[in-house]
Amino acid sequence: MGPVLVLYYSLHGSTRLLANKIAQGIEAEGADAIIRTVPKVSDGFSEKPETIPTEGDMYVTHEDIKHCSGIALGSPTRFGNMSAAMKYFWDSTAPLWLSGELNGKPGCVFTSSSSLHGGQESTLLSMMFPLIHHGMLIVSLPYSVPQLHTTRSGGTPYGPSHVSFGNNEATLSDDESALAIAMGKRLAITAKKLG
Repeated sequence: MGPVLVLYYSLHGSTRLLANKIAQGIEAEGADAIIRTVPKVSDGFSEKPETIPTEGDMYVTHEDIKHCSGIALGSPTRFGNMSAAMKYFWDSTAPLWLSGELNGKPGCVFTSSSSLHGGQESTLLSMMFPLIHHGMLIVSLPYSVPQLHTTRSGGTPYGPSHVSFGNNEATLSDDESALAIAMGKRLAITAKKLG
């Protein structure tokens, strides 16, 4: 079995923290997790982004996609949708779609937002679309995970999430952390069964 890819974009660090907790869950099930990110895209005013990150996680490549056993995909909420940087990356994956590289592999999604009703569920659903088009099998977060019943911050059956309540300090609640770890475990278990 190849590694499980945790692919995210994060501006203030909250989505990155969720990615790390999901990777922790993947590795708790004895699977290898690799964490990758995507570069910023030009906003029309800034210079072209670097092609190699100067710090933090490495940028994802199509080779990472080809050799993974599953994907956890994360992005902050941007007007109820995934970030432009993440969408830009998935728009580049047509060759992988044509060759069916992800067909039958499991995938899940996660997000963060600044407000409780900031579009988390629509963002999670929007991130499922490219995974579905690639033929992936969507792994959800079931209510058998107790924190899904009690969370007062992030967490949905569509995938783990974080709410910063307008504070850009990256800190996960205990429930958010537990839900992300549970998602990673569930993704790894599913990848093993399908592998």
